[in-house]
Amino acid sequence: MIRVLLVDDDALTLELHRDYIARLDGFEVTGECTGARAALTAVLEKPGADAFDLMLLDMTMPDGSGLDVLRAVRGHAAAVDVIAITGVRDAETVRQMAALGVFQYLVKPFPYAVFQERMEHYRAYRSQASSTDGDATQAEIDALLGRSTGSILLPKGLSAASLERVTAEIRAAGPLSASAAATRLGMSRVSVRRYLEHLTAEGLLIRSARYGARGRPETEYDWKRAPAPGVG
Repeated sequence: MIRVLLVDDDALTLELHRDYIARLDGFEVTGECTGARAALTAVLEKPGADAFDLMLLDMTMPDGSGLDVLRAVRGHAAAVDVIAITGVRDAETVRQMAALGVFQYLVKPFPYAVFQERMEHYRAYRSQASSTDGDATQAEIDALLGRSTGSILLPKGLSAASLERVTAEIRAAGPLSASAAATRLGMSRVSVRRYLEHLTAEGLLIRSARYGARGRPETEYDWKRAPAPGVG
């Protein structure tokens, strides 16, 4: 079993992640912390056979950040793997976490299917790491580095090719309603709306209401563009 340490200062989030992990095969929660100092202590006080394999780490806590925890963990040469689970989207934070060897960076909120896909990716990585010995092939090296050479699993009924088409259309011609995008793409409105809602849930689109001549609102979707320099 993969031993997991949950670190988050929100009790409801801890409960949600505990329930998510209970639905997965091969994982068990063996520790929970609500602060940065407690997380570091928990990792350092469980060496050897009882050590945590994986830490699901929040970025913002009252007594320190996830960055602080990961720096300290690496400074003590603790071998625990880390998946950041946070609402922080700042690019510099992501870069620093990547430099410190974070395995995944998962932005809240997210559906269970996304959580499941990332955890299964991690489980495959652990399995590959334990079974590879001697000279490794390129595929084994990629797996040992936690790199996925396959496609990321999408919610049931969505395809990567159609998602790419819808994404490109919205980026080029948005804002668009589901009906307008469906006409341009030659797809059904219901199908296009599913892709648009998926992209919105991933934080990539902005959903807004536009009122037509009859006063009936129509939902439009647009790519979430970065603000211009000096704005905000």
